[in-house]
Amino acid sequence: MKFKLILAMVQDTRTDDITDAARASGATGCTVVTNARGEGLKPATTFLGLTLEGQSDIVLFLVEEHLSRSILEAISEAGRFEAEPGAGVAILIDIEDAVGLGSQIQKIEDEIEDEL
Repeated sequence: MKFKLILAMVQDTRTDDITDAARASGATGCTVVTNARGEGLKPATTFLGLTLEGQSDIVLFLVEEHLSRSILEAISEAGRFEAEPGAGVAILIDIEDAVGLGSQIQKIEDEIEDEL
Protein backbone atom coordinates (compact mmCIF):
# COMPACT_ATOMS: atom_id res chain seq x y z
CA MET A 1 0.00 0.00 0.00
CA LYS A 2 1.34 3.42 -0.97
CA PHE A 3 0.82 6.60 1.00
CA LYS A 4 1.05 10.33 0.50
CA LEU A 5 1.50 13.08 3.05
CA ILE A 6 -0.76 16.10 2.88
CA LEU A 7 0.78 19.01 4.72
CA ALA A 8 -1.67 21.87 5.24
CA MET A 9 -0.79 25.26 6.70
CA VAL A 10 -4.02 26.89 7.79
CA GLN A 11 -5.40 29.64 10.02
CA ASP A 12 -6.14 28.10 13.41
CA THR A 13 -9.79 29.11 13.12
CA ARG A 14 -10.18 26.74 10.16
CA THR A 15 -8.28 23.71 11.47
CA ASP A 16 -11.45 21.92 12.56
CA ASP A 17 -13.09 22.63 9.20
CA ILE A 18 -10.26 21.06 7.19
CA THR A 19 -9.87 18.06 9.50
CA ASP A 20 -13.61 17.36 9.27
CA ALA A 21 -13.50 17.67 5.48
CA ALA A 22 -10.47 15.37 5.26
CA ARG A 23 -12.15 12.72 7.42
CA ALA A 24 -15.31 12.90 5.32
CA SER A 25 -13.14 12.27 2.25
CA GLY A 26 -11.37 9.24 3.71
CA ALA A 27 -8.55 10.44 5.95
CA THR A 28 -8.24 8.25 9.04
CA GLY A 29 -6.53 10.80 11.27
CA CYS A 30 -4.14 13.73 11.44
CA THR A 31 -1.46 15.44 13.47
CA VAL A 32 -1.88 19.13 14.32
CA VAL A 33 1.12 21.32 15.12
CA THR A 34 -0.16 24.51 16.73
CA ASN A 35 1.18 28.03 16.94
CA ALA A 36 2.98 28.10 13.61
CA ARG A 37 3.71 31.34 11.85
CA GLY A 38 3.72 31.95 8.13
CA GLU A 39 4.25 34.89 5.89
CA GLY A 40 2.84 35.36 2.41
CA LEU A 41 3.42 38.00 -0.23
CA LYS A 42 2.85 40.80 2.24
CA PRO A 43 4.74 40.80 5.55
CA ALA A 44 2.65 40.66 8.70
CA THR A 45 1.44 43.99 10.04
CA THR A 46 2.76 44.83 13.47
CA PHE A 47 1.86 47.36 16.12
CA LEU A 48 4.52 48.09 18.73
CA GLY A 49 6.21 44.82 17.84
CA LEU A 50 3.04 42.70 18.14
CA THR A 51 1.78 40.78 15.13
CA LEU A 52 -1.82 41.56 14.23
CA GLU A 53 -2.40 38.23 12.46
CA GLY A 54 -3.93 35.18 14.10
CA GLN A 55 -2.03 31.98 14.70
CA SER A 56 -1.66 29.24 12.12
CA ASP A 57 -1.60 25.48 12.45
CA ILE A 58 0.25 22.86 10.43
CA VAL A 59 -1.91 19.79 9.88
CA LEU A 60 -0.37 16.53 8.65
CA PHE A 61 -2.47 13.81 7.02
CA LEU A 62 -0.93 10.46 6.03
CA VAL A 63 -3.37 9.10 3.45
CA GLU A 64 -3.61 6.27 0.94
CA GLU A 65 -2.52 7.47 -2.50
CA HIS A 66 -5.82 6.70 -4.26
CA LEU A 67 -7.68 8.98 -1.84
CA SER A 68 -5.06 11.72 -1.67
CA ARG A 69 -6.29 14.02 -4.44
CA SER A 70 -9.92 14.05 -3.29
CA ILE A 71 -8.80 14.71 0.29
CA LEU A 72 -6.51 17.54 -0.88
CA GLU A 73 -9.38 19.13 -2.80
CA ALA A 74 -11.74 18.80 0.18
CA ILE A 75 -9.17 20.48 2.42
CA SER A 76 -8.73 23.31 -0.07
CA GLU A 77 -12.47 23.90 -0.32
CA ALA A 78 -13.10 23.73 3.44
CA GLY A 79 -10.16 26.03 4.18
CA ARG A 80 -11.12 28.41 1.35
CA PHE A 81 -7.51 28.32 0.14
CA GLU A 82 -8.35 29.45 -3.40
CA ALA A 83 -11.15 31.83 -2.44
CA GLU A 84 -9.32 33.96 0.14
CA PRO A 85 -5.71 35.13 -0.11
CA GLY A 86 -3.74 34.07 2.96
CA ALA A 87 -6.30 31.46 4.05
CA GLY A 88 -3.80 28.62 3.78
CA VAL A 89 -1.92 26.26 1.53
CA ALA A 90 -1.70 22.48 1.26
CA ILE A 91 0.88 20.32 -0.48
CA LEU A 92 1.01 16.64 -1.36
CA ILE A 93 4.25 14.68 -0.82
CA ASP A 94 5.08 11.11 -1.87
CA ILE A 95 5.95 8.78 1.02
CA GLU A 96 8.50 6.07 0.36
CA ASP A 97 7.59 3.92 3.37
CA ALA A 98 5.58 4.12 6.59
CA VAL A 99 5.26 2.04 9.77
CA GLY A 100 2.87 2.18 12.72
CA LEU A 101 -0.31 2.13 10.68
CA GLY A 102 -1.44 -1.40 11.45
CA SER A 103 -4.65 -0.36 13.18
CA GLN A 104 -5.67 1.84 10.24
CA ILE A 105 -4.67 -0.37 7.30
CA GLN A 106 -7.85 -2.50 7.36
CA LYS A 107 -10.12 0.55 7.38
CA ILE A 108 -8.15 2.10 4.52
CA GLU A 109 -8.28 -1.15 2.51
CA ASP A 110 -12.05 -1.41 3.00
CA GLU A 111 -12.55 2.20 1.86
CA ILE A 112 -10.36 2.07 -1.23
CA GLU A 113 -11.74 -1.33 -2.28
CA ASP A 114 -15.05 0.40 -3.03
CA GLU A 115 -13.27 3.13 -5.00
CA LEU A 116 -11.18 0.78 -7.16
